[in-house]
Amino acid sequence: MNQTEVLNATSKIVTAYLIYLPVAILLTLYVAHTLFKNARIFMLDIFHGKQDIAFSTNRLFEIGFYLLNIGFALLILEIDQSVMNNQALIEILSVKIGGFAIYLGLMLFFNLYMFFRGRKASRRNMIPISPENQA
Repeated sequence: MNQTEVLNATSKIVTAYLIYLPVAILLTLYVAHTLFKNARIFMLDIFHGKQDIAFSTNRLFEIGFYLLNIGFALLILEIDQSVMNNQALIEILSVKIGGFAIYLGLMLFFNLYMFFRGRKASRRNMIPISPENQA
C-alpha cells in the first residue's frame, strides 16, 4: 500500500468515527432521556411517593445508563484498516450503528424489567392497612 492509499484509508476511518460517535451518543441520550423521564412514575410507586429518594435513585440509574452505554459505544469503536471505498465505509457503519442500536434496545428492555420487578417487590412488601393497624 502506497502513502496515498494509506492516507485515503485513514481519512475514511476518521470520517467513520466522526459519523459513528455522534450517532451513538445521540442515540444513547435519546433512549436515556425517554426511559428515565417515564421511569419517574415507577420510582415514585416503588418508593411509595417519596419524591426525594425516587428522583435521586432514578437520576443515579440514568447516570449509570449513560456510563455503561457510552462506554460500550467507545469499546466497539475500532474500525479495521480495510476501509478503502465508500461502500465499505457505509457497510461498516451500518453494522456498528445497527449493533449498537440493538444493544441499546436490549438495555432498555432490561431496565423496564428491573422497574417492573422493583414495583412488584415494593407492592409485595407493603403492609396492608387494617383497622387494627390504624391505632
